[in-house]
Amino acid sequence: MADQSDMRPFRQGVGIMLLNGEGKIFVGARANSSDGYWQMPQGGVDEGEPLREAALRELLEEIGTRKAEIIAEHDAWISYEFPEEVSRKTRDGRYRGQSHRWFVMRFTGEDADIDIAVATPEFKEWKWEDIDWLSEHVVPFKQESYRQVVEAFRQFAQPA
Repeated sequence: MADQSDMRPFRQGVGIMLLNGEGKIFVGARANSSDGYWQMPQGGVDEGEPLREAALRELLEEIGTRKAEIIAEHDAWISYEFPEEVSRKTRDGRYRGQSHRWFVMRFTGEDADIDIAVATPEFKEWKWEDIDWLSEHVVPFKQESYRQVVEAFRQFAQPA
């Protein structure tokens, strides 16, 4: 964990729990990592960008589709701190961690509509998983924030 005296800000962003018709969650293996961890789509918010628009933009940028409907938005920011070795390397060391506003969305397309071979790939592979699989397969410093997201959105992870 970062030092509690660390006054650097948290980078604000959005996170997306994308559910298919079976109530399973989209997860991707990061393209720039061989650590075996998975995550949901997430990304930064541009200056003045509405959060809902940012979430839909990130979905398109990371998994190549806009075929989703927003079901709900978490009512609070969920944050995590980077480990020190990550914090000083990520985004020129400007941030101590990230704080996301999470959205749960229902995927309205077919698997063929997902294309992770986007301009700047975030993921090298993807799959649909059960909600309870998620928290244990994310990088350790994000696990608590993912547990909060899972509990907040658990009721939506049902077959459509």
